[in-house]
Amino acid sequence: MKRTIAADLLTDIMLMVFRINGRLLDGGDRLGAPLNLTSARWQVLGAISLSRGHVTVPAIAEMMGMTRQGAQKQVNKLEEDGFIEKRPNPRHQRSPFYVLTPQGAESYARISALLTGWVNALAGGLNATELRAALDLLNRFDQRLALDATKSEERK
Repeated sequence: MKRTIAADLLTDIMLMVFRINGRLLDGGDRLGAPLNLTSARWQVLGAISLSRGHVTVPAIAEMMGMTRQGAQKQVNKLEEDGFIEKRPNPRHQRSPFYVLTPQGAESYARISALLTGWVNALAGGLNATELRAALDLLNRFDQRLALDATKSEERK
């Protein structure tokens, strides 16, 4: 079977997303280094902050596109370093909620401020209409991937 033009273009987009992901992780690591935050730790802090403290490891993993094991590893490190703490989950004793500590909240606020400067610099000269179109395309692709994953699970 021969690939369609759209399939070739989508493959090129997938490869570009992988490359961009690597560059984003590298940039995030550089930005967070002074705060003892890697990109992965920053992602987890963000998920907890956005959830206002009522989030479990599986929910963090789902929100941030991580594996549960990867999210758990970062949660363990963040807890050990005093950025987050456990809270009981009345619905599931073995899956506690996590909240930011004052140190975690301060670090998240500081990295968010650094991010603002970084993304403003990166966005300079880019067209907002094109960025919205790119975001729309990536959202639709993400939805297709999620549907495909659901179909794959149903076939098992």
